[in-house]
Amino acid sequence: MKKVLVVEDNNINLELVLEILDAMGFEAKGVEDGKEALTLIEKEQYDLILMDIELPGMNGVEVRNNIKRKTSYEKVPVIALTAYAMKGDKERFIASGFDDYMAKPLDVAEFIKKLDKYK
Repeated sequence: MKKVLVVEDNNINLELVLEILDAMGFEAKGVEDGKEALTLIEKEQYDLILMDIELPGMNGVEVRNNIKRKTSYEKVPVIALTAYAMKGDKERFIASGFDDYMAKPLDVAEFIKKLDKYK
């Protein structure tokens, strides 16, 4: 079973994503900010990370960069999960190092389809 870390400060979005991941057979854990995420990756190894961009404290790009500095996380996919959905945002986040991009509000069918390739 693949382990997924979800970093999302909106409780409703976090619960929705965790429910979907659970239904898909992933073992998912959610945290509300980057500091919590960085603490958690010191203790556990995750196979996939879903990262909100607008987070309290440090933003998702900064958190992603800190995670990728760890040798054990160099190859772990980090997906931007964000309300930034204007033209060019997807390309901007991919260019900044994210492995994939999903816009919020989530299209559940699209979300499931995209996550299937990480199973």
